[in-house]
Amino acid sequence: MRIATYNVEWFNALFDRRDRPLADGEWSKRYNVTREQQLTAVAKVLTAMDADAVMVIEAPDHSDRRSTVAALEHFAAAFDLRTRAALIGFSNDTQQEIALLYDPDVMTPRHDPIGAIFEPQAPRFDGVFRMDLDVDTDAEEVTFSKPPLELSIETQSGTRLRMIGVHAKSKAPHGARTPEEVMRISIDNRRKQLAQCIWLRRRIVAHLDAGESVIVLGDFNDGPGLDEYEKLFGHSGVEIVLGLPEMDQSAMLFDPNARQALQTPLSATISTARFYNVETRSYLSALLDYIMVSPDLAARGGQWRVWHPFDDPEIYAVPELRQALLDASDHFPVTLDIAI
Repeated sequence: MRIATYNVEWFNALFDRRDRPLADGEWSKRYNVTREQQLTAVAKVLTAMDADAVMVIEAPDHSDRRSTVAALEHFAAAFDLRTRAALIGFSNDTQQEIALLYDPDVMTPRHDPIGAIFEPQAPRFDGVFRMDLDVDTDAEEVTFSKPPLELSIETQSGTRLRMIGVHAKSKAPHGARTPEEVMRISIDNRRKQLAQCIWLRRRIVAHLDAGESVIVLGDFNDGPGLDEYEKLFGHSGVEIVLGLPEMDQSAMLFDPNARQALQTPLSATISTARFYNVETRSYLSALLDYIMVSPDLAARGGQWRVWHPFDDPEIYAVPELRQALLDASDHFPVTLDIAI
């Protein structure tokens, strides 16, 4: 089975008020790419990947007037995708939902959130997590702007597992006007991001303690060595979710790309996202997207792949797919092939 995570930038802007794809010549939110070009590019990427399930990060909006599921299923029907069914969990107000697009012939997923809203250790993901973030003995309230999508899944072969889709808080100092504000907001955002990862890690441990297989995937807006504030707090959020600070091999999640980045922080690492920096007039690459699996799944010997248009020779050799990946998003998909 092939599992994927894919952050599709500005996906919401490609649908009308009836959740129908806007396949026209108007500009999309991506630079110099029309809405038709971006829709077609996303469909080409998904067709080439041929995944059984795709965790869509920044999926179309869900509200009292919009439907993420309807938009994704209309999109799948328009481009005859095998992953033709969709579901979401707790919606949010950012117009960037977390959704699963999947093939109903090979798996049966359901939204299955665990915990009470005000549970002290690991509340439900639409709840409130209390933690002292600034060491003043008073616990702050932490919430997810995009609550993780927690799923119970049964595959066609009868395998049962837990899957958690994640879009963690960005650490970028949005709104900062002075160097002092940049530092203050960056540190505050780092605290909140780490608190969210601690919350997520506690949920993961609960599933592992229950003997469940777990896949955690999505965009963490974080990674080992990604910014200078990591030294201040000791660990990246990704390391916390993986379970590295606990040093308990039986409870550590595994992702080979994260492992490589941790082992060789000064060497060239795999990247899953590519952003244009206006000030430097160059592209910045980063490892932000992961598929982490529990030890029992890691033992099955899966194969991870980043669908990077320049770093993957097979993709680079196919100009149409290479261009589709560049037109579709500023993130590139990550896939895992595993026997489940």
